[in-house]
Amino acid sequence: MFACRTLLKQIRKKKRRKPHKSTSKTPKQNPNSRTQDSHEFSLKSQALGVQPLGNLYLASSHHNSRTTGLGTIQTLTDELILDILGLLEATHLGVLSTVSKSLYVFCNHEPIWKNLVLDSSPHGFLFKGSWKSTYVAKRYPNYYSKVGSLGLKVQDFYSDYLFQSWLCANLEMKDEWLVRDNIIRRKGISVDEFVRDFEGLNKPVLLEGCLDNWGAMKKWGRDYLVEVCGDVRFSVGPTQMTMNDYFVYADQAQEERPLYLFDPRFANKVTKLGQDYEVPVYFNEDLFSVLGDERPDYRWIIIGPAGSGSSFHIDPNSTSAWNAVVKGSKKWVLFPPDVVPPGVYPSADGAEVACPVSINEWFMNFYEATKTWKKRPVECVCKAGEVIFVPNGWWHLVINLEDSIAITQNFVSRRNLLNVLDFLKKPNASTLVSGTRDRVNLHDKFKKAIEASFPGTIDELAKEAEKKKAELEKLSFWDSVKDSNSGGFKFSF
Repeated sequence: MFACRTLLKQIRKKKRRKPHKSTSKTPKQNPNSRTQDSHEFSLKSQALGVQPLGNLYLASSHHNSRTTGLGTIQTLTDELILDILGLLEATHLGVLSTVSKSLYVFCNHEPIWKNLVLDSSPHGFLFKGSWKSTYVAKRYPNYYSKVGSLGLKVQDFYSDYLFQSWLCANLEMKDEWLVRDNIIRRKGISVDEFVRDFEGLNKPVLLEGCLDNWGAMKKWGRDYLVEVCGDVRFSVGPTQMTMNDYFVYADQAQEERPLYLFDPRFANKVTKLGQDYEVPVYFNEDLFSVLGDERPDYRWIIIGPAGSGSSFHIDPNSTSAWNAVVKGSKKWVLFPPDVVPPGVYPSADGAEVACPVSINEWFMNFYEATKTWKKRPVECVCKAGEVIFVPNGWWHLVINLEDSIAITQNFVSRRNLLNVLDFLKKPNASTLVSGTRDRVNLHDKFKKAIEASFPGTIDELAKEAEKKKAELEKLSFWDSVKDSNSGGFKFSF
């Protein structure tokens, strides 16, 4: 249950295209609220009047429309009710919303209409401020032009589940979620130093000064991208949108999981975008390139508003990655391969990952626990002009702190070639491998291409790995017999 007297201070007024500031913002007191207590959520703090369940116990009346207006289904959980409604067509939702105040609230839940829009708009949409309005405007333009966006305010409706998505969409990143910055930062190091100190140790690092010569750093703003991209459509979740239409959406989006523009073919679609940046020297070795056009997806342009991002995941195909911020800033949280983040539940074969619905939800419920862990996460805020190296196998979460544009690429070097080959030949490779049409044969194609382009490399790396393994085992043995108290040796036979 939400603690209604402690959450209001964390709610922000969304200001699009403004830099993130770490200071908290508190909404102005609503004169129509039930009380003058500035720590209580007011009725008008949420679009339809939904309040957290805790407010019910402070209300003058203990009437909850949620439990009295659903007839025979009032005993079902809010989540199950929404799952059922999610199976209905828009017309049925419209009819059902007239039955009672409770069903009106449920039938207007934005994620339901978001799914309807995305399912019916493979070639994009023009966002109208809400997902329901967007659907109505697209399907019934004459009706929308006359009526516009109408909505009712429902009193005495208390539900933690329905309130949570609104809360997560409006909750500002707290100072204590941003203050920890324990990643190693380097500027001007050599490639050999990078390999020795970071890539060879599979250790993340934030690199500064790598993008100074990028044309993108000077040119990549909204106006430039809209102009050079024109009517070209880019991947945005399950749909394709023009750059202009996406920015229209991003300006208005205020939801739990804003859509990301995340396109692996951007440089092929708009050649000029590929010419505006170059791979930092530390990541020039990219062995997947031996596959030519058959290589898995490996580079993306990423554009998103504040609050958008990626929940915890491991990069595909056991690759490493680099992520360069062109505009804006991103909060990163990374865990090493042997530490599963709290609240994250990967399947036994690694094919699926269950985690909180939104990034803010993870910070609300799980971030605090990591402060006491022996192996704490690596964290940082990556700003424009900076590049983060994400080693293979590392769990990571990323959230935009402001409107952001970035380039990311996954790559295979000699340091993780054997890991990638092992990954590609797993028994369930057809499930795990991503970014390619031929998941089953990718291992054989890749190995054959490496052997043709770099004869003897795989055998050489295998011998080096065996040698290193033997050295570690030998070191482990002597550690086991060493008497740490006396500084000498202790033999046990």
